[in-house]
Amino acid sequence: MAYDEVLADRIRELVGGGEGVTEQKMFGGLAFLVNGNMAVAASGQGGLLVRVDPAEADDLVREDVEPMVMRGREMRGWLRITAAAVDAPDQLEQWVARGASYARSLPAKR
Repeated sequence: MAYDEVLADRIRELVGGGEGVTEQKMFGGLAFLVNGNMAVAASGQGGLLVRVDPAEADDLVREDVEPMVMRGREMRGWLRITAAAVDAPDQLEQWVARGASYARSLPAKR
């Protein structure tokens, strides 16, 4: 499954053009990086991937938000959000802002 290009465009509107923001295809999706740190992605499996503070991740998990699992291993600080959970503009804006804010708090990669 390819990533949702409409979702990618919606993410781009929220983070695009910001200082240090780049896009990169990865994991079958389109990732948005801030200063080289992945912040959020339109997932190739549908929905959204968001990078969050690992200390806050467990508190954010609910029916439509789950920990990201890669190769059978939970990736601490990464959440998978269903497409339905980001249908409304304010829902997507909150997740994108959370991911971008956390990515900005990390040391720049380059």
